[in-house]
Amino acid sequence: MGCGPDNPHGLLLEVYRSADSVYADVTFDERHIGASGLAHGGAVAAACDDVLGFTLWIAGTPAVTRSLTVEYLQPVPLHRPHRIIAHVSAREGRALHVAATGTCEGATRFTATAVFIVVDTSHFAAHGDISGFGEILEQFSRRGGDHTP
Repeated sequence: MGCGPDNPHGLLLEVYRSADSVYADVTFDERHIGASGLAHGGAVAAACDDVLGFTLWIAGTPAVTRSLTVEYLQPVPLHRPHRIIAHVSAREGRALHVAATGTCEGATRFTATAVFIVVDTSHFAAHGDISGFGEILEQFSRRGGDHTP
């Protein structure tokens, strides 16, 4: 739904790392419409959740979203690029606290915070289909699920 080209109805995000942050540019279009000319809040939240999830590469561990809060500060127009930048703000035991900002044309349009809970890679085998993960989970397994940044 969020990143990659495999879902033509998804957000098609390409996420990059810069030091201790990750970022992606997203341009919402008619597939993501809420009010006329504006992105639906659910599409904005999905983009935030996906980019925030990429902070797990910085933390060096697999984890799952426990909570996500999005603050909609200004309307999010369609057909204009929005940059979402995310970072890990704190770690408390298994809880990773992450934060993001979404800007367009120099204005912060939305912010997001989330808590991710560190899980062992066996979590995904027990609760999902890991065949599509390729080597991603293996890389986390080699690094260890309890890695502290």
